[in-house]
Amino acid sequence: MNDWDDTDAFEQAEKRSLSQMAMGARPTPYLEGLNPAQREAVETLSGPVLMLAGAGTGKTKALTSRIVHLLNTGTARPNEILAVTFTNKAAREMKNRVGGMLGEMVEGMPWLGTFHSLCVKILRRHAELVGLKSNFTILDTDDQIRLMKQLIEAEHIDPKRWPPRMLAGIIDSWKNRAWTPLKVPASDGALFNHKGVDLYEQYQARLKTLNAADFGDLLLHVVTIFQAHPDILQQYQRWFKYILVDEYQDTNVAQYLWLRLLASNHKNICCVGDDDQSIYGWRGAEVGNILRFEKDFPGAHVVKLEQNYRSTHHILGAASGVINGNENRLGKTLWTDKKDGDKVRLIGHWDGEEEARWIGDEIENFQRGTRGHDAVSLDEMAILVRASHQMRAFEDRFLTIGLNYRVIGGPRFYERMEIRDAMAYFRVAVSNEDGLAFERIVNTPKRGIGDKAQQIINQAARENGVSLLEGARIVVEEGGLSARARNSLKQLVEGFDRWTTAIRDGAMSHIEVAELILDESGYTDHWKNDKTPEAPGRLENLKELVKALEEFENLQGFLEHVSLIMDNEQEADTPKVSIMTLHAAKGLEFPVVFLPGWEDGLFPSQRAMDETGQKGVEEERRLAYVGITRAEEFCTISFAQNRRVYGQWQTQMASRFVDELPPEHVDVLSAPGLYGGTSGGATMQSDLADKAAKADAYSSPGWKRMQSRTSGMTVIPSKPRKPLIIDAEAVPDFGIGDRVNHGKYGNGTVIGVEADKLSIVFDGGGAKKILASFVQAEDEVPF
Repeated sequence: MNDWDDTDAFEQAEKRSLSQMAMGARPTPYLEGLNPAQREAVETLSGPVLMLAGAGTGKTKALTSRIVHLLNTGTARPNEILAVTFTNKAAREMKNRVGGMLGEMVEGMPWLGTFHSLCVKILRRHAELVGLKSNFTILDTDDQIRLMKQLIEAEHIDPKRWPPRMLAGIIDSWKNRAWTPLKVPASDGALFNHKGVDLYEQYQARLKTLNAADFGDLLLHVVTIFQAHPDILQQYQRWFKYILVDEYQDTNVAQYLWLRLLASNHKNICCVGDDDQSIYGWRGAEVGNILRFEKDFPGAHVVKLEQNYRSTHHILGAASGVINGNENRLGKTLWTDKKDGDKVRLIGHWDGEEEARWIGDEIENFQRGTRGHDAVSLDEMAILVRASHQMRAFEDRFLTIGLNYRVIGGPRFYERMEIRDAMAYFRVAVSNEDGLAFERIVNTPKRGIGDKAQQIINQAARENGVSLLEGARIVVEEGGLSARARNSLKQLVEGFDRWTTAIRDGAMSHIEVAELILDESGYTDHWKNDKTPEAPGRLENLKELVKALEEFENLQGFLEHVSLIMDNEQEADTPKVSIMTLHAAKGLEFPVVFLPGWEDGLFPSQRAMDETGQKGVEEERRLAYVGITRAEEFCTISFAQNRRVYGQWQTQMASRFVDELPPEHVDVLSAPGLYGGTSGGATMQSDLADKAAKADAYSSPGWKRMQSRTSGMTVIPSKPRKPLIIDAEAVPDFGIGDRVNHGKYGNGTVIGVEADKLSIVFDGGGAKKILASFVQAEDEVPF
């Protein structure tokens, strides 16, 4: 950090007028590829500038060109520029782009990085002013939770009712608002059973004793220092002559205050952002920061980047139609030179499974080039969902038909922690000898059965030559554990006895047994009581898991199916469809995008609407805008008329955002075979008598005729889908050497048979394990 030692260097910078003139005479090839609005934003160097950059308008190019222009013209030295991003990846990309434009590596730019990394540098220089030493440590989340648990127990607060993670979330939200314990308003002080502020104060005191800070402190401490020590603030204001901020719409209050304090003197701050893409309110982002930029910095120069280089005319028209429904926005109109292109496609389905099947077929159509366009690689297609639990239907469908996919931003559905835990419970209930599954859940959720207790159980099982479950039964009967651990283990063993009996006697359906296991084991309550932001999503995933059982005749068949499909590993370099949430998709783009599940309550999210009202609806609408603008060439929006919610079929209303799509940019489709139409038209016909005969398969009271709220579209339900029955006890009709055909992989030869699983070598190359019910004899395939 020797570039900070010579203050005179910064003062002398004001006298470099001749050198600046010489630098200004240098060629500026980086300006040639900019459109007029981008060039205006790059060349307006003095005073506050807001670069209001719509989706796909080249804001990164404009931002890096501005840095290059500052350097190339000699307006600023590398160490006089403060450039702030939200991720290390974005910071690296920015530095590499600047180097590429200058034709040389950029040296001496120590102040290009994330909010947290830059604040760490500043805080280490002035740590003593907030009671720390310069070598302070930064706590990770686990350390925070452990410390908060100690404080809660010391106050004799029940950690089950008031979990440490809940306190961590509250304190983090206060730090995001730049509130020290003394600044927390009385209205918020009642949180955490009226103990929140006191515990916050104790937590901060404990951090000082440990010479530690958490991530929230990095910004909070620096803001506190700047506010309490004007001389230090003035020093940094002199040093940072130009400030550039990426993704300004995502800043929280603490980040906003930090930036405003630094820019309050020279006001040479350029913020780049899009109020229409502010989608992180749930983690503290304040869209108001960008909305009031001109008020915070009077005389600010606002440049709107509206020329879109990503999407077609119809895609931009659809996105603009939706986002225009928001009242609190600065306003801009995206446009493109791409005049051709397909309209945004809109389709309604009978249920979520039908939606997944149709999208799977469409992806294969795009892949084969049978959509009337050139073939599209799987890598160029994406499915963007509002909630992670929606992924299950698509994953199951893709695994069934052999369509390669990747989940971005998290593990695949059946690899998620909560799903693996639940599956472990099911495995032990079906097969009491499954020791690996028992080990996974014996202390999940926490039952006081720690490592020592588990060693005793293992020893009892080995000495008696029995399974771990039977070993646990022996330990319960003979003792050797603490009273708490013994009682918990006894309840677990008795639980498995009940669940196994329920499975075998058939008095309950396998779906009811699964729900019973999750409830009686305490696993559902475990996540209900967890106050982390991830907990609601985990509960939704568990509900989706139970829903998946509807496709199968029994639990064993379901477990066989999952183990089989997860056994088929995908090659690392194989093209794959991307599945991710809308939040994870921000900043990405794909030629083909599918947006399923556009139903009120799902999208917009009922929770968002309940918790924040109209503000929540507007953020959900911005999320819809982000989703549509991820598409470059083809965008398909879909919804289902029925979804199973809490075990009951419910009629769904199409999302309010569907009605906001401009009709001139939308092509309404009907699924092939459902309404007598095809995927290329909007004609809908139906045999109502046939549907009436089948309607009792669903509990939806509105099956007879459902009106979607799309532009003049009436959706009449199709025949209820028959569940796929997989009998784990069935013996396949195929033997080794038989020739078979699979819908995805084509013809192949059976090389192994295990129960209802077939090992097949396909003619196109590669061996896979396939359920016998998914193939048919080669000579029975119609041609």
